[in-house]
Amino acid sequence: MSQLVHALGHVKMNTNCIDESVRDATDVLGLRVTRETGNEVWLSANGRAAELVFVDAAENSAHTIGLEALSAADVAEAASRVEGAGCQIISQDPSMDCMDAGVTFATLEGLQFEIHTPTRDDLFNPRYATKGVGPRRLDHANIITPDPLATRAQLEAIGDIRQSERMVNYALSWYYGGNRQHHILGLVMGDAPGIHHYSFEFLEFNMYCQLADTLSLEGRHLIWGPGRHKPGDNTYSYYLDKSGCIVEVSGAMSHIADEKNFEPRVITNLERPANVVEMNVWGTPAPEEWRAHTHPFMTLD
Repeated sequence: MSQLVHALGHVKMNTNCIDESVRDATDVLGLRVTRETGNEVWLSANGRAAELVFVDAAENSAHTIGLEALSAADVAEAASRVEGAGCQIISQDPSMDCMDAGVTFATLEGLQFEIHTPTRDDLFNPRYATKGVGPRRLDHANIITPDPLATRAQLEAIGDIRQSERMVNYALSWYYGGNRQHHILGLVMGDAPGIHHYSFEFLEFNMYCQLADTLSLEGRHLIWGPGRHKPGDNTYSYYLDKSGCIVEVSGAMSHIADEKNFEPRVITNLERPANVVEMNVWGTPAPEEWRAHTHPFMTLD
């Protein structure tokens, strides 16, 4: 049986500095603006209509995590499961007109998700002129939840996401969708709901150099990396965007091809310094700035 949630669809972020946030996403990361509508700016790394959406707001916070389903029937099935999973439906209309169907719901922990059909995709025109580095696609996000076990149960019940790996104490856990990428979502245990980072995939390692050089010209720096994560086997670097949220740039992840015989890995070694290679096989430990980072979720009514 295929999973209802296939991939990460989009990330929507509130920002009180929308012009600076958009310039950062275009001139540093290398996305393109696809539409400016109302109080939103849509951005994409390819032919898709929207992968990152900035909302002009009074605060800097996460707005919605979009999870992509492949059909309107899959969205309808997910919607039928929301209340049974203990969550609340906010809307059964797609949040953007580049989607055919969508259901937005809130969890008891204060997170907001939209399961939606794919955004419009100009598949044969994926490239564009950009001042920035130019990633390939949005690939995953790590969200912060006070109760990762509850959030896991809700997303499993509604969208059939499945666990790929976790720390034994659930401080970090990772979940995959129908595209079988090692993870499209990570759950981070924290005191309040939020987002730790959103991630775009890089194609070549020299892109990390270009990003770091671009940031340095503005008096900015990478927070962590380049390195190689053990969970997912992807290369990575992290930096702060203009609204104060961490952005990860990531190499391609491992895929779960043999799901029938796959068993999620449980990381039991949690003590420093021996556990450093559990997160970075190249041996550079995560700095406190990365480990303690939180970017709040907006307050849900």
